[in-house]
Amino acid sequence: MGLLKNFRKYILPEKSEKEAVAAYDLWAPAYDRQPDNLMLYLDEEVFDQLLHLVSLENKVVIDIGCGTGRHWKKMLDRGPAQLVGYDVSDGMLTELKKKFPGAQVQIATDNILSGVRDESVDVLVSTLTIAHIEDIESCFAAWRRVLKTGGSILLTDFHPVILADGGKRDFTIEKQHIVIRNYVHPLSRIKALAIKNNLEIRLQLERFIDEAVRSFYEKQNALDVYERYKDKPIIYALHLTKL
Repeated sequence: MGLLKNFRKYILPEKSEKEAVAAYDLWAPAYDRQPDNLMLYLDEEVFDQLLHLVSLENKVVIDIGCGTGRHWKKMLDRGPAQLVGYDVSDGMLTELKKKFPGAQVQIATDNILSGVRDESVDVLVSTLTIAHIEDIESCFAAWRRVLKTGGSILLTDFHPVILADGGKRDFTIEKQHIVIRNYVHPLSRIKALAIKNNLEIRLQLERFIDEAVRSFYEKQNALDVYERYKDKPIIYALHLTKL
């Protein structure tokens, strides 16, 4: 599992970082075949909690950083009027369309959703994505613009505490170790930008590296990593609504 190796900066040689577009195009064919991936497991858990807080029935939903559509079945099962996915990686969108042939997807060419009308979205989803975006100020302004009053944002990502302490998103393909570029946005700044953009913080969730996830590290023979990062937050989730 790449996540555990992410933290082994003192074991693995440093590799040059790739931007998200190039990295995820390489990773896309294997992305859904990751048994025992801790981050995907935890993201599934916290996103399910967020999803139960909102109704998608007959709603317009957009998914920023949709990737291979990991959460799409559960969202489509809730009967949205429209679900549109945005991602920088054509490779990831190709994998999504294999699973959902009729999917509406768009290559994300900017962070400001220039093709989306003002106040046209009921629910905006973004999972494990925001740390790939350098300019999150313009990103939040765009999210506020396209969201209807009363609309919701369901947001998850790697916890910035882990990223600041050397955690990286990486993977190995054909014996090549690929590191994906991340930007560390403190949770305090993310929440401040939400408030600045008239978004109310309705719920904040955090998951920690603790006994509940120890087995993931055991399976990877990485208990040294577990002990180093024990009790630190590894993922966060936010439910925001537009006032």
